[in-house]
Amino acid sequence: MSGIAKTPEPPYYAVIFSSQRTKGNKGYGIMADKMVELASQQKGFLGVESARDEGLGITVSYWDSLESIKDWKENSAHRVAQDKGKTEWYKNFSLRVCKVERHNFFGM
Repeated sequence: MSGIAKTPEPPYYAVIFSSQRTKGNKGYGIMADKMVELASQQKGFLGVESARDEGLGITVSYWDSLESIKDWKENSAHRVAQDKGKTEWYKNFSLRVCKVERHNFFGM
């Protein structure tokens, strides 16, 4: 998961997950990699971008529809990760779902 996601022409949806972690890894890195792999196999998945520093992590996943986002939220393996996030990995987090109506790219 590196670089800028290649998304189609709008409209599509972005799920913005911002978080602050607890101390220690506690299996977080392995689960995060598994979730990206699993999400990329889901119907409607368009791409993902993620960045984390010492205090804040932001992951943006892109989807073709609200239904695809709902299906991902309800995925059984993803639900396990969500539960562990609430009990072990995150001090706090925010989840936002947005409709992308316009995008511009620049690249050399």
